[in-house]
Amino acid sequence: MRAPEPTLRLIVLAAALAAAWAISGLTGCATSSIDLAPPAPDRPWQPQTDAGGNIVAGPPRSANDAAQVGYTLPRSAALASIEPAAALDANHAYTLPELIDLAESTNPLTRIAWNDARNAALAAGIAKTAYLPQLTATAMGGYEAASGAASTPLLGNTSTNSNIHGTVSVLSLQWLLFDFGGRRARLDAAKQLSVAANVAFTSVHQHVIRDVSIAYYTYEAASAREQTAQQALENADGILSAARARRKQGVGTVVEVAQATQNRAQANLLKVQADGAVSDSYLSLVSALGISPLSKPMIAPLPARMLTPALHQSVDEIVADAIARRPDVQGAYALEQANQAKIRAAESAFMPRIFLSATAAYGTGTTSITAIPPVGDQAATVNLNGSRRSGSIFLGVTIPLYDGGLRSAVLMQARNDADSASAQLTHTRQEAVRQIVAAQNGLSTSLASNDAAKALVEAAQTTYDAAFAAYRHGVGTITDVLLTQNQLLAAQNAYADSYSAALSAAATLALATGEIGTPSLEGAPSQQDQ
Repeated sequence: MRAPEPTLRLIVLAAALAAAWAISGLTGCATSSIDLAPPAPDRPWQPQTDAGGNIVAGPPRSANDAAQVGYTLPRSAALASIEPAAALDANHAYTLPELIDLAESTNPLTRIAWNDARNAALAAGIAKTAYLPQLTATAMGGYEAASGAASTPLLGNTSTNSNIHGTVSVLSLQWLLFDFGGRRARLDAAKQLSVAANVAFTSVHQHVIRDVSIAYYTYEAASAREQTAQQALENADGILSAARARRKQGVGTVVEVAQATQNRAQANLLKVQADGAVSDSYLSLVSALGISPLSKPMIAPLPARMLTPALHQSVDEIVADAIARRPDVQGAYALEQANQAKIRAAESAFMPRIFLSATAAYGTGTTSITAIPPVGDQAATVNLNGSRRSGSIFLGVTIPLYDGGLRSAVLMQARNDADSASAQLTHTRQEAVRQIVAAQNGLSTSLASNDAAKALVEAAQTTYDAAFAAYRHGVGTITDVLLTQNQLLAAQNAYADSYSAALSAAATLALATGEIGTPSLEGAPSQQDQ
């Protein structure tokens, strides 16, 4: 049944008014959202919250509420939970290799690098799909109503009405057959980026190993300082007892007792500071593991290891091999290769493309559709002839003629990026050499310092023992005892620091040469890793 013409006009007018109202409402959406921002540069922002205190999008609360709260955000129930402590064996003391293994499996940085590498691999897979045809199935149904009026001298006023409805199902195929190497270049670039991501994954693990190793050595040095401070406190107690005994025997003085008492207080202060340093270094070690700071792993002591001159190698012997092994150098090289491939891809845009297009359609009803419009990323399906059954296949070539300089600009960008990547590779190689030389110098200095500190400890211990024995037998002064005790403490701390510094320098050199890996059973990077 045909609707009256006035009714049709009213429907069309209502639709036009609704569209105009919608468009006018949308035009104000962009600027109206400014009220989501803080009201003024010098006034607090008081956000809207839900029942749990979580911030939700919306205009801020009134200025009075904001002034009462100040610049403090509401407590969010969704963020109130904290990461639980790691599930560790409370009765097991973890060695350095075990700590590194724990860090590699729990540190968030390693998982992020792994996901980045997986995404890069998936990007290479996406690039491969350009070689495959695109097959799309589409089904569409519709209804169309039309009416018209005409006036002729012979027939007078006439009107026409048509109601068309039906469905159409289409299977379409698009296949790029040849593009002068464009797809190959884009695939090569994606593969090189995957290589760079995998290299970065390895680099992250190497840095985690180095960070955990250095944190472990620092903790061990702090523990050694704590033991030295405890020994110094015990020595101070012995000196104070001797001073009091001498005073009781009438051969000592009040000044000696006072000096011994002051020395004991100073030793106690150093012990308290050493305890704090151990706590700080322990927290740094736990943080390097990438686990919750609330975790309390038991740390196994570092086994004694002789630092020999064999740890020192000539820089000229290791630079050439290290440059070819370092992850940052290999990553920069992969990026350079990827940018060279992007140049080839940009150059292929100037060449023709050969394609194959095919469609098969089946329609019902009285519709006569010659094209299906595009939906999202799906291209339009054209060349339908409107019959109940239809099919077509085309083999063609497309030749780009003019695009306002777009392809030329893209090619210039690709060449600029390739030039920058080449310069970055050169810079990375130079920086790698600098780091290797610096790390080797640091290791040499640390080994020499450790040898000197070891000899100093032996001499200081002998001097202190002699001075303390002389004082107890009444032939020495308390001044000599206190002086030699402080010198012994300084020497012991210097030895602990130099030992830790030498091991840390060895780990840094292993990282600089790109050979750091799983530590040896002795608890330090092995010679192979250095």
